Amino acid sequence: MAIGRLDKDSEGLLLLTTDGKVSANITSKKHEKEYYVQLDGIIDDAAIATMTSGIEISIRGVIFKTTPCRAHRLEEDPNFLPRIQKIRDDRHGPTCWLSITIKEGKYRQVRKMTAAVGFPTLRLMRLRIGGVHLGDLEAGGVIEVEEFQM
Repeated sequence: MAIGRLDKDSEGLLLLTTDGKVSANITSKKHEKEYYVQLDGIIDDAAIATMTSGIEISIRGVIFKTTPCRAHRLEEDPNFLPRIQKIRDDRHGPTCWLSITIKEGKYRQVRKMTAAVGFPTLRLMRLRIGGVHLGDLEAGGVIEVEEFQM
């Protein structure tokens, strides 16, 4: 079973297990999930502060306030491989990359958080769950993790 989910428009680290206890532990609020997010526009410090302090988003029609998170603008493009399906090109204006680290994982939460502050997500890449990092693993690559690292 997959631990957590990535929607069809998201990329990155996905953990698989046959142990339900491990799955429940990892999806709990005990473990951080880190994402790199490409945004439409150049996000400002005020918008980042709003997100990091907790922001109201709608989850299946119910208003939910996110818990505080960590976020900062990346100074350089992370140079991921190009997407197979291109999102858009530079004629549509500037973009920037943001690192967001959360402990919860509601339905499309990161996308909803960035949209709520006026900077829709163009690309989302999960880099880390707890102590397990995507690292240099290529798309479709698999590694076995002996024990979940906190």
